[in-house]
Amino acid sequence: MTGGDGAPGLQPGTPIARIEHITQAYGRVTALDAVTLTIPAGRMVGLIGPDGVGKSSLLAIIAGSRYIQSGKARVLGGDIANAMHRAAVCPRIAYMPQGLGKNLYPDLSIRENIEFFGRLFGQSRSEQERRIAELLDATGLTPFAERPAKKLSGGMKQKLGLCCSLIHDPDLLVLDEPTTGVDPLSRRQFWELIERIRARRHGISVVVATDIWKRPSSSTGLSRWMLGKSWQPARRRNS
Repeated sequence: MTGGDGAPGLQPGTPIARIEHITQAYGRVTALDAVTLTIPAGRMVGLIGPDGVGKSSLLAIIAGSRYIQSGKARVLGGDIANAMHRAAVCPRIAYMPQGLGKNLYPDLSIRENIEFFGRLFGQSRSEQERRIAELLDATGLTPFAERPAKKLSGGMKQKLGLCCSLIHDPDLLVLDEPTTGVDPLSRRQFWELIERIRARRHGISVVVATDIWKRPSSSTGLSRWMLGKSWQPARRRNS
């Protein structure tokens, strides 16, 4: 079923994620303190704040890769802490963790890295080839398809990481500080790429954490949350 917001499997108006009183602590440090927020489906949502306010912890919870100590998180229509629901929806989630090339294999080529992730999701050879061709074209990586990941620039590694995350055509894309460590030109190109992907893939939801929010001024469907000791919705811009 496709909801009115374009998110497959969701009733019209259902958020892509609903966070309720989430608390996460690491030793004596409380990263998240009874956080409650709702993330709308079919939009780009930015979680903005300095290091140490819990952005990475929150994104890992939404992606289903972090144990929830206290509170609840409903993602794609169900409790992400429930093993059956998590197994059902994780193939619909793409998670790109913080760190240049963190999800890449350095000795594999660009194409081999993407093929590896395609096999993880059980794609047929024909489907895999189609998706790889689309992603390489969209990111401008086609001429470099046989280059090892360890020989890529920071910007190219981020593009490849995005390709690997998107190989299975997810409904939810989770990006943790995706442009940290890249030059301003690569940063701008990355955001422009996200815009093109959203334009091609109607209904995809994108959640991104960053300490600096610099995106193309033409972007649409944008919500922002400012994170800190108090988590508040920032100015929303729809055009």
